[in-house]
Amino acid sequence: MDEAVKSRWHEERLQTYLCVREIVRSSVTGEGTCRYGSGATKSSRRFRLLFGPALFALAVATPQLHAQDEDFDSYKLRIDAFWFHANPSGSLQSAGQYGFGVVDIDKDMGLDSFSTFSGKVDWKFTRKNHLYFAVSPFNRSRESVLNRTVVFQGQTFDAGLVTQGDLRAHLYAPGYQYDIIRRKRGHLGIAFQIDLFDTEANISAAAQVTPGGVQQAARSASGSLLAPIPVAGPQFRAYLTNSPRLFVDGNVYGMYLFGYGNFVSSSGTLGLTLSKNLSVNAGYQLGSRLEVKSNASDRIGIRLTQMGAIAGLQLSF
Repeated sequence: MDEAVKSRWHEERLQTYLCVREIVRSSVTGEGTCRYGSGATKSSRRFRLLFGPALFALAVATPQLHAQDEDFDSYKLRIDAFWFHANPSGSLQSAGQYGFGVVDIDKDMGLDSFSTFSGKVDWKFTRKNHLYFAVSPFNRSRESVLNRTVVFQGQTFDAGLVTQGDLRAHLYAPGYQYDIIRRKRGHLGIAFQIDLFDTEANISAAAQVTPGGVQQAARSASGSLLAPIPVAGPQFRAYLTNSPRLFVDGNVYGMYLFGYGNFVSSSGTLGLTLSKNLSVNAGYQLGSRLEVKSNASDRIGIRLTQMGAIAGLQLSF
């Protein structure tokens, strides 16, 4: 091969390389052009005919493959709003009396089942890290007739009195969760949160005459408690099929604080995904048990257990 032929051959190979690079870049739109010579043009046309469809298919399939690999519960912000049919039980204990002055919130105050709500905002700032804030209000008031004599915060309420019992025990819980296992069809995480129980109890009775004919003066007793309790435990979600349609999730949180008190809760729900951003959930709060012991000064004691059906909506963005 003489020098002129070799030079032309190398020039055509270089032009073909440049054209192929342009074709790869513009094969999807078809707007690229190669005008580097007859050899390069023929080569570029052959390359476009052979590999253009494959490159186009690859460009179309890549985002679809990525979507298929995406977690079913992929989101940045999630908002839970649940109705909770609570069945409370427990007792109140006067400050500093260590067992004396115990008032049963069901039998004495008549605080039976009621409806309330619970909510949670979850910010998933990375694939496995969450910051969240949960709230669950408890605000119950009931008029009842005492069937026994009780003492609360130094005030005696005789049997037969018509009393008004009020109990507020709101829960505020900022927390952090790390998903130690996260897969396409679910995750298992460990959550750490501070449960702030803002509690206030009041028992009052207007001046009245009891059924025994005894004149009773008006009286009232109240106590409050702000109890910060750190809790931790697992939280999970599992999709039942190879689609985001049906899933179960649940959690178990608890902590024992020796002489101060303890807390444990557990819940589970079954969820149905209606759209990318909306699902409906229903399940049962298996138990939410709070116990804070009274002290010798001004801290009242409370033992409160709640359980019941829950149902609501979950919004994900």
